[in-house]
Amino acid sequence: MLPLGLTCPRGLYYNKVMKLDKIAVASGNKDKIAEIKAIFKGVEIVSMEELGFTDDIEETGNSFKENAKIKAETIAKLYNMPALSDDSGLCVDALYGAPGIYSARFSGEGPAANRKLLLKRMEHVSDRRAHFESAVCLCFPNGKTYFGEGRTYGKILQEEIGANGFGYDCLFYSDDLKKSFGLAEEDEKNSVSHRFRALNDLIKKL
Repeated sequence: MLPLGLTCPRGLYYNKVMKLDKIAVASGNKDKIAEIKAIFKGVEIVSMEELGFTDDIEETGNSFKENAKIKAETIAKLYNMPALSDDSGLCVDALYGAPGIYSARFSGEGPAANRKLLLKRMEHVSDRRAHFESAVCLCFPNGKTYFGEGRTYGKILQEEIGANGFGYDCLFYSDDLKKSFGLAEEDEKNSVSHRFRALNDLIKKL
């Protein structure tokens, strides 16, 4: 059994109190799972697909935190094992926080259409400040839950730049990296991402 910990290019942080050997990730997003695996090391990460779960979990919450709990709780109870869930999205100041919790279904037609709609909504908008926000929930079969939250700040670009990452990454200029997430290497993005910061926040609370 390995200690729960996060790794990144800037160092290694292990939680000394709680030990876990396997966690289910309550997500069907392969890109998100891959990112979590790259960040959340020292523990075996199992996807819902590997567990045989192919249904959709309805996200009925009104916040990232509520949706993360719904997903983690569902998988933890169903498979009687610890489950980790992330709910995250892009929040644009000029759009009053939209697309927010609806980021993945902003247009209803997939990632490329989501980006196209965002650029349309941002036409002639000078204030392009935005942030990615993540809430993660680690839920145990007995109902015990732990949360972590994180943000990374930047602005919306005028056009797509770069082919790395997924979702809105190629439209997001990172204040930390001084470039588009679409141009960032995996380790670069993971060192400053909202998800990395949320997972660090989670571990501090265990």
